[in-house]
Amino acid sequence: MAEFIQQVAIGLATGSIYALLALAIVLIYRSTEVVNFAQGEMAMLSTFIAWSFLNQFGYWQAFVLAIIAAAVLGGALERVLLRPVEEGPVLNPVILTIGLFTVLNSVALWLYGGDPKPFVAAPPFRGSALDVGPVVISRANVGVFCTAVVVMIILYALFNYTKIGLAMRGTALNRTAARLVGIRAGRMLTLGWALSAAVGAIAGMLAAPVLALSTNMMLAVILFAFAGAVLGGLTSPVGAILGGLSLGVIQNLAATYNPTSSPIDLPVAFLVIIAVLMIRPTGLLGKRTVRRV
Repeated sequence: MAEFIQQVAIGLATGSIYALLALAIVLIYRSTEVVNFAQGEMAMLSTFIAWSFLNQFGYWQAFVLAIIAAAVLGGALERVLLRPVEEGPVLNPVILTIGLFTVLNSVALWLYGGDPKPFVAAPPFRGSALDVGPVVISRANVGVFCTAVVVMIILYALFNYTKIGLAMRGTALNRTAARLVGIRAGRMLTLGWALSAAVGAIAGMLAAPVLALSTNMMLAVILFAFAGAVLGGLTSPVGAILGGLSLGVIQNLAATYNPTSSPIDLPVAFLVIIAVLMIRPTGLLGKRTVRRV
């Protein structure tokens, strides 16, 4: 039983990274109905920017500066690239984000090379493991989970208790109606992309000490993040968090109690998603959309 609890705790730490990226995906999808396939590469490039800042500043200064840089990058991408194609066919933004995936990966490879870079964890995340009864949990796992929870709480407060958050929610619900009541919908969309990029950057910086910083670092992570977003519901931020955390736990338990010699964590995780979507196509907390034609 102690081993099971320990594996669940480790899975929650891993799942919190998936949950943050899934939340970033949902933030963009709710406001623009665009699935951003470049989300992982945006997070990866932002993490490289943080790595560059680490050579001149302390960890937390680099952390904050990288979040700001990511927000600027996300807002600029929406304003310069996505805005001109938003009124076109639905497939145009999808193809654009796929192209952006390739471009950002190539830019990172050109600037930083293909060799993995060491990315140190924050001082509070280092040190001896914590003993919680019969369970031993590393400080890194505790730090990752707690940081993710703090970010989620801040976002919840932003969207529910501030005028900007309510304006963003109104724009996501009905862009035309938002404009009619005086909300600058275009500005809210740019802010949504900036916020999504910042959340993705945090996920990347939390994952880098474990995965080693490289241009391919986020490929597996973004796959699970997309899965978590779909599992929880692409229209539900809470569902994205729940889906990401669930996948982290399922993945870790499947790897721990694997009766075979081949890796089964990825197939098991996606089998769970398939089963859920067959029963509830909109995801665990997604809402069914009814349209009159």
